[in-house]
Amino acid sequence: MPIITQMQGLILENCPFEATDEQRNAARSMAEFVIGREADAALIVRGYAGTGKTSLVGALVRTLRLLGQPTVLLAPTGRAAKVFAGHAGHAAFTIHRRIYRQKAFAADGGDFLQGVNLMRDALFIVDEASMLPRHSSGGMAFGTGSLLDDLIHYVYSGQGCRLMLVGDTAQLPPVGEAASPALESDVLGGYGLSVTQVELRQVVRQLDGSGILTNATLLRRQLMAGDCLALPHLRLRGFADICRLPGSELIEALEQAYAECGGDETIVITRSNFRAGAYNKGIRARVMCYEAELESGDRVLIAKNNYHWVKPEPQTQGRGAHEEAQPGARAMDFLANGDMARIVRLRRERSEHGFRFADATLRFPDYADMEVEATLLLDTLQSDAPALGREQQEQLFQRVWDDYPELTTKRERMKAVREDPYFNALQIKYAYALTCHKAQGGQWQRVFIDQGSVSAEQMGPDYYRWLYTAVTRATERVYLVNWPEEAS
Repeated sequence: MPIITQMQGLILENCPFEATDEQRNAARSMAEFVIGREADAALIVRGYAGTGKTSLVGALVRTLRLLGQPTVLLAPTGRAAKVFAGHAGHAAFTIHRRIYRQKAFAADGGDFLQGVNLMRDALFIVDEASMLPRHSSGGMAFGTGSLLDDLIHYVYSGQGCRLMLVGDTAQLPPVGEAASPALESDVLGGYGLSVTQVELRQVVRQLDGSGILTNATLLRRQLMAGDCLALPHLRLRGFADICRLPGSELIEALEQAYAECGGDETIVITRSNFRAGAYNKGIRARVMCYEAELESGDRVLIAKNNYHWVKPEPQTQGRGAHEEAQPGARAMDFLANGDMARIVRLRRERSEHGFRFADATLRFPDYADMEVEATLLLDTLQSDAPALGREQQEQLFQRVWDDYPELTTKRERMKAVREDPYFNALQIKYAYALTCHKAQGGQWQRVFIDQGSVSAEQMGPDYYRWLYTAVTRATERVYLVNWPEEAS
């Protein structure tokens, strides 16, 4: 039997279902890619919700582990890495924490250079690749500032290493991008790569009984057909896993979700930071019954990269096939914008330099419940802005600077400021409600979607991608909050 056919058979044997013809063809393409030894080759696996993409990739990972093939699983965020690891039964890491290393003795601790890939003949698999930006974003302290550029350079600098990118082109693209560059063959070809594509279109996972998948498929088909200039008419009747929810019933439904699934499996998705802020305040007051501004048990989101409170570990470059099958097996070496945490202990709230602070112990569920001690900046909690604005950041810098008059040289004072716990205080937001971009890559059992008021002028591909992405964050049930009756 030809070796490619054998590999295809092993992949299909590791699938939890009987494969369709489309999935069998995809498994063969994966087998050909893995066995082939063409230099600078890449594989794109595109698949819509419910097509079996995740299960097929998981089957490939399990097959490669049985064969002793070095395999590294990556995702853009900690939450996405945890989901990927759960599906594949193998450790997964965020891209940033795998491919970058912190610059030695950086004055602000925030400069990260590309690491060195010392692995040989390893397959790097990136899930949720639709989120990978190509162009630099302002203020980036990582490598060249282009995550896709740095990822490709890192992978192919390793001897015999290759890249497989997995994602859904109907989801939201990276902020500022019209499409998802990591899932476009012409973009990857521009890096000098020989690109093979696999596309899964046939929805097979419980379509008849799943309102989530039925409506995700409806949205995706309208999006691909360009029929997205009116509010989508969703199919809600007859489905137990998706429903309209009047605002008058929201608190009761949230309380039920928290009681049945827990806070870590319940999320509200909104279209703006302002609406997310309003939901966060309401949930804390009326569902969690919290009275103080921040309490033990509160769920928070890191609002800005922070390099002060955790220190990088030496990277083990040779890991691969035998890495621990646990997400978060490698410790965090910085706190990333978008990471979620729970307040374990809160103490010593105080005002300094015109701002409010508290010391806290935070636990990060997406990183094996790692705990971090940090000073928190409380002023960002209820602000409508995503983090401290430029003017506030400059104000904090100046006041901390003035706190070191005994240091007479600019160099000494700058070093003191950059090591100061107040200047480095962790900027946080409540995390009971998120924008869709913040939620992308994650999954929750119960998802409440609030689109707010949407005018006819706002209809179009961006809105449909937003709604498709929000709906597909749910694994059990979707609630459409205040969804108009005429659209269901």
